[in-house]
Amino acid sequence: MSKCAICGKPQDPKFKPFCSKRCADVDLNRWFSGGYAIPAMEEDDPDGEAPDPRSERGET
Repeated sequence: MSKCAICGKPQDPKFKPFCSKRCADVDLNRWFSGGYAIPAMEEDDPDGEAPDPRSERGET
């Protein structure tokens, strides 16, 4: 039997992949609070210049 993704107890099919509503709520809170994040690096501008903020808003 598979284990709960939060606490390691056996999964309950009703709350899969968790063992209980509590563990499902713990996971949801981690998503909402930013506990889960994919690290990213900002790309450097190839021209070495900062973009014109007016062009990002569609202004000329």
